[in-house]
Amino acid sequence: MVTTAYSAGLFGIDGYVVTVECDGVDGLNDLRLIGLAEGAVREAKDRLRAACDNCGIGFPQCAMTVNLAPADRKKDSSALDLGLAAAVLAAGGKVPAESVAGRLFIGELSLSGAVRPVRGVLPMVMAARDAGITEAYVAAENGAEAAIVEGVTVFAVSSLSDLASALRSGGGERVTPAPFAVNAAAAPSLDFADVRGQERAKRALEIAAAGGHNILLIGPPGTGKSMLAKRLPGILPPMTFEEALETTRVHSVAGLLQTGGALVSERPFRSPHHTMSAPALVGGGTVPMPGELSLAHNGVLFLDELPEFAKNVTESLRQPIEDGCLTVSRTAGRATFPAELMIVCAMNPCRCGYFGHPTRQCTCTEMSRKAYLAKISGPLLDRIDIQIEVPALSWDELSDKKEAEPSAAIRERVTAAREMSRARFDAFTAGSCANGDAAQSDGAEDTHDDEQPREPGAVSGAELYAREPRRRNAHAVWCNARIEPRQLPSMCRLDDAAEATLRAAYERMGLSVRGRDRLLRVARTVADLDGAEIISRKHIAEAISLRTLDKEYF
Repeated sequence: MVTTAYSAGLFGIDGYVVTVECDGVDGLNDLRLIGLAEGAVREAKDRLRAACDNCGIGFPQCAMTVNLAPADRKKDSSALDLGLAAAVLAAGGKVPAESVAGRLFIGELSLSGAVRPVRGVLPMVMAARDAGITEAYVAAENGAEAAIVEGVTVFAVSSLSDLASALRSGGGERVTPAPFAVNAAAAPSLDFADVRGQERAKRALEIAAAGGHNILLIGPPGTGKSMLAKRLPGILPPMTFEEALETTRVHSVAGLLQTGGALVSERPFRSPHHTMSAPALVGGGTVPMPGELSLAHNGVLFLDELPEFAKNVTESLRQPIEDGCLTVSRTAGRATFPAELMIVCAMNPCRCGYFGHPTRQCTCTEMSRKAYLAKISGPLLDRIDIQIEVPALSWDELSDKKEAEPSAAIRERVTAAREMSRARFDAFTAGSCANGDAAQSDGAEDTHDDEQPREPGAVSGAELYAREPRRRNAHAVWCNARIEPRQLPSMCRLDDAAEATLRAAYERMGLSVRGRDRLLRVARTVADLDGAEIISRKHIAEAISLRTLDKEYF
């Protein structure tokens, strides 16, 4: 008798369904695993045997062969334990065979029979839903995470005996999805009201937050660069459900979700040490895992003491900054990780830190200072939209009793600016779709015959657009930094004075085409903060003032 259950595995941040087929026949008490079962999966049969005995279920007394399909894909995850147990118990007559058919089982077994949580449950259940599976059994600690996925009924089990009882009764303890609530009303733990002075740097961070721009803070030690950067998440807009789902997916695979946790509702802030390696930043491993770039997806990656990072580490930022994602290739295959984030860098102007300080003498030679700054390449600097100086504070600025503006007030302006950019992008998208539909209707060869059905599984462009928000460049909705070159003429309209100022800056500063486009995007954000649809000269001028450090220091 052959019984079939379903489990799942991970590759990168994507899950895939594993079909567990078990054939039980009369014979010696034996269990054989086939289907490229590796390390942790090969050991599962010993865990299963001990768990059955210790739970009082008893291991089936027959010879069994278990196949894990697809058979040409290596499987090395303890998450398959529960699926293996369900198929074996059904084949041995311990539970009804129909009770495991068409259901998903994810969890690791202990020798005592307890079901332990595993990482990556969210993408696994999402893959199962896409495959048409509507019921899933997971560890109790993974229940809230799995219940996020719409269209799948989740049952939580704490032990193998609980699973057997649930399968015999035709159900189990259902997990109710936790409601998703944005953290709009929550006061940030780190507030800009705590920062004395540095009004220009605060303004630069507000512009960066409103447009999703990368920013470099440069100045002497102790001027508040790290303090400012750590408060940036407090002025970013609340996460949307789609952003929270993407972020949770990455953190689930990395095993960073809190026990029993569901959606990540706050934007991540990652601050790795400068001794990190390139694979730790971009991701890697024999089976690729997400790195710091992906763990900061939809949030902030803070690189303090930027020149102290190895050159190959900082250079690996160049492609993800442009594409918003990265692909890691290994022997086991290729995995693509998301990397839509803000990169905030901080650095000193020289190795001693006091070049240009008003009162302290710099001890660096000209050669050592240039060698220090040379660790940051021109192409990388060109991808950082805003470069702002954070100077030393005077005594009057430090002792000023005037209350600084809180993060909540700044956040309101940032959110309003992003909503303005969202409306602009929606209008652009609607116009593009209308023009595309008109062009298709005008073509003689592009007629549509409603009597001819689509191929099985095929979807229209409109359906794909609605189903997968990532395909419509969702972050351009929120971030001016992601405006594509083809969108610049319509989204970044300039008056005559602004265009003349931009041309003069392009020629005088020797900007690259990329630099010119990024300057235009920053000006678009400044205009959005002013509530202006047309970019004026003052908006261009402020954007230029935020890009002068590459000439002053470099």
